[in-house]
Amino acid sequence: MDIELLIKNSSFFKGLNGDHRAELASICSLKNIKKREYLFHEGETGKSMFLLIDGNVQLHKNTEDGREVVIRIVKPGEIFAEVVLFERDRFPVSARAVTPVEVLVFPKDGIHRLLAQEGFRSDFIAQLMMKQRYLTERIQELTTKDVEYRFFTFLRDQYGEKELIHTPLSKKDIAAGIGTTPESLSRLIQRLTEDEIIVWKGKEIKILSNPWKWLE
Repeated sequence: MDIELLIKNSSFFKGLNGDHRAELASICSLKNIKKREYLFHEGETGKSMFLLIDGNVQLHKNTEDGREVVIRIVKPGEIFAEVVLFERDRFPVSARAVTPVEVLVFPKDGIHRLLAQEGFRSDFIAQLMMKQRYLTERIQELTTKDVEYRFFTFLRDQYGEKELIHTPLSKKDIAAGIGTTPESLSRLIQRLTEDEIIVWKGKEIKILSNPWKWLE
């Protein structure tokens, strides 16, 4: 498998120049994770960051009363756990595969060796700043937009503006990904079905109207 090509095709690393992508490819390894297995747990010492190649990963925190609070669902092409490179030694969240997953693993010490090079450091930090802006916008969506807006934004971000969507995620996972409860999502789906906006059967979501125009 061409690891450098996987890095090039990712949404995060596509802005890096070719030499820097080749350097990243030289330090990483490919790993497969089964559905529902953990890549790491909150509080563990962080020794790597990850690039998701295939599948979906749920990042969540545990509250004091034992509840899971979903931070986000990672999609292919995105990096996660990069916080351990700079801000802290331990993972601030847990990462669980919600489908079979394939990831590239970048060891922390290898990344730090590359960051010692001024050119790589400038290039890499620029990509991190772009991701930070995206996450800021995502937080604003979760706190200011209604559940219908968040639902269609999630579908668009994960699968694009398609008329037919095949999702490996459960309704529970999608509810967590948009910051709502499974019960609220079920009520939304029922209303959207009655209004002939979507049809959801099994793992297939058929879009009957054009909800994407509402997101602008």
